[in-house]
Amino acid sequence: MRVRSLLPRREDAKADGAAGLTVGIASVPDGMAAAVLTGVNPIQGLYGAMAGSIVGGLTARTQLMIVTTTSAGALAAGDALSGLTGDERTGALALLLVLAGGLQIAAGLLRLGRFTGFVSHSVMKAFLLGIAVLIVLNQLPQLAGAEVEGDSAPERALDLVLHPGRIELGSLAAGLGALALVIVLVRTPLRIVAALAAVAIPSLVVWALDSGVDVVGAVPGGLPTPKLPPLSAFSLDLLTGAAALAAIVLVQGAGVAESAPSPDLSPDADFRAQGFANVASGLVRGIPVGGSLGQTALNMSSGARTRWASVATGLCIALVLLVFSDLVGYVVMPALAALLLLAAWSTIDVGEALSIWRTGTATKIIAASTFAATLFLPIQAAVGLGVVLSALLYLNQAATDVKLVELVIRPDGRLEERSPPPVLPGDQVTILDVYGSVFYAGARTLDERLPRPDGAERPVVVLRLRGHTKVGATFVEVLARYSEELKQEGGRLYLAGVDPEARDLIVRTGKVSAAAAERIFPATPIVGESTEMAAAAGEAWLIEPSSASSPPGDEPAAARD
Repeated sequence: MRVRSLLPRREDAKADGAAGLTVGIASVPDGMAAAVLTGVNPIQGLYGAMAGSIVGGLTARTQLMIVTTTSAGALAAGDALSGLTGDERTGALALLLVLAGGLQIAAGLLRLGRFTGFVSHSVMKAFLLGIAVLIVLNQLPQLAGAEVEGDSAPERALDLVLHPGRIELGSLAAGLGALALVIVLVRTPLRIVAALAAVAIPSLVVWALDSGVDVVGAVPGGLPTPKLPPLSAFSLDLLTGAAALAAIVLVQGAGVAESAPSPDLSPDADFRAQGFANVASGLVRGIPVGGSLGQTALNMSSGARTRWASVATGLCIALVLLVFSDLVGYVVMPALAALLLLAAWSTIDVGEALSIWRTGTATKIIAASTFAATLFLPIQAAVGLGVVLSALLYLNQAATDVKLVELVIRPDGRLEERSPPPVLPGDQVTILDVYGSVFYAGARTLDERLPRPDGAERPVVVLRLRGHTKVGATFVEVLARYSEELKQEGGRLYLAGVDPEARDLIVRTGKVSAAAAERIFPATPIVGESTEMAAAAGEAWLIEPSSASSPPGDEPAAARD
């Protein structure tokens, strides 16, 4: 990245400054609300939003992406720190962020950005839907000011429904008032400050009436002083939580980067940027940060032109901390719960969920399992399950999405695809083409679908492999057995359109004799040429007098690939 691209330009300063101010104002209530999910003082949400916006803005390759607090990251961190309170929780959170940031930086350096595409769309959507529902269920008791019991969010929400007498009317009124303000103000020219007003106005009313509704309480003033996290907080559970947090943030960030066009898109660079931002947030006692879809969209719609809009966002939050930090202590907790409820509800896409549900039985089972795991298991376990299910779904699709067709040359010279015969004809060349992956489980499926000789005399098969650049040991073994079956009936196997690297691998296995290697026809720039050459070689072999008289045992080892 050139240094010149990092420097602010005078012609962009006004637009970036205005966008930064807009996003900064919106980030204040959002950051505080995210800190509530993490289970720490809401002021720490502002620390994280400040550090994330500045460090992420300076280092991200996707210039208009805003790296700030996210609900999913906050919830994952809170889950990883369950059982810890007070200073112990704050110290463990700082170490958690440094560990997660370090893992994200390592992922960027190892160029793992391409692997985000291997996370199944249905798994990710089910996970995010579960996160949204989890946030709603978690915040309902906070909105109502009620003390509830239960080991999981669904249990605590059910306990609230079963014991309505625990609801504090003052808290409920403050929370519902905040909800109403946001809903109304977002439809007016004041939509940019809707969330801020929804927090400030109920808090002002509660302060004036001295109604006893829970407030944030005392908060430290000014800017935070960076310091190293306590190493004594390290544990295997904390490391597992850091890995889960890193994965959630990175996958979300990859989706955000796609929505913010960049002339030099690099998932790996954005991985590193989010890692640097989380390390910085941990050093200033913030909360998890990552690419935020909502704030990035607001940044773009506000006219941002360069990365300095994100930096301006962080500076705006720093100004709030310097001048208005004392006022944060008067914010009522039900108002923050209302913002979280509304934010989570807005991410629930019923249409998308129904679309995934209609995709197929396997997708339906995997999506439902991920959703249930997110609700009832620790976030780390749900993330791990999602990764495993994504891999299983990929392997299942790769194994089943294998199609075998017979290619027949028509009188006009064109090729026609037909269903392959269940039994190979004798004294005839059969050309077969393969669609789909032939790697690992796909090779097993191919083995099941290959037509067998079953007593046919001298069957010749030309297997077309054009486009299959990656083959493995399973594929080699499958074709070795098939070649042996053909040889036992006096037949032969020819391979056509073979990639040079695949041919080298086949020969290196040692299962191909020098004579059999000659029946492997490499792909040429002319589509179909190697197939025609292989078919012609098979036809020529069939009419050779020696081929009819030679017993199967005298046949050189076939191309066992």
